[in-house]
Amino acid sequence: MLFDLDDTLLNRDQAVDNMFSIILEKCYADVEHSVAHDMLRKFKEYDKRAYGDFNKANVLGSFFDEFSPRHKLPLNSLQDFWNHHFPQCFSINKETMNIVHSIKQHAKVAIITNGSIQRQRAKIKNTKLNCCFDIVVISEEAGFSKPDKRIFELTLNKLGVQPEDALLVGDDIVKDIGGCQDADIKGVWCNPHKIVNDTEIKPYAEIDSFDRLFSIIGVSQPI
Repeated sequence: MLFDLDDTLLNRDQAVDNMFSIILEKCYADVEHSVAHDMLRKFKEYDKRAYGDFNKANVLGSFFDEFSPRHKLPLNSLQDFWNHHFPQCFSINKETMNIVHSIKQHAKVAIITNGSIQRQRAKIKNTKLNCCFDIVVISEEAGFSKPDKRIFELTLNKLGVQPEDALLVGDDIVKDIGGCQDADIKGVWCNPHKIVNDTEIKPYAEIDSFDRLFSIIGVSQPI
């Protein structure tokens, strides 16, 4: 069983909220609630535009250009600031962890994620997910990014598993589901927000909560 990391195993939206709170505390003071709300909305816009980009200094730089901070961060340290704080903004849902542990009793489990080695490994370590998985494959380290089928093939080779025996769970209909299908792997679309699929990609299955994986793989859910 292959799992995507951000917005599948981990709630990245919540982490972005947490990151904004850190920025507000360290760089601003006495911001009115309505202003902070607008600032958060813009911060999420800048983050979304840079999603998948290894260099996050442009997110902070653009945000600080629009909302001048009271306490400025040196321009040459913006990337380090993001790399240090953002991985600490993630937490793991205990139920998700229990589900992964249950699945691991029946199958090999792996994380396959796009992103930088430093940040992705820090997220995994900080949430203790490193104790749950047989292997972790990160795009920067692998040399291929989802939806390139080669990163999926590399992961299967490391696990010693054939495509027909594998299942991938991910939130991105193109990068995760479309990519794994190019490698002849069945894709389960994790879609808790019930986003409309406006692509031609047809997932093997669609779930809105992790516990629905048990019925898909034919394993009884622990009581």
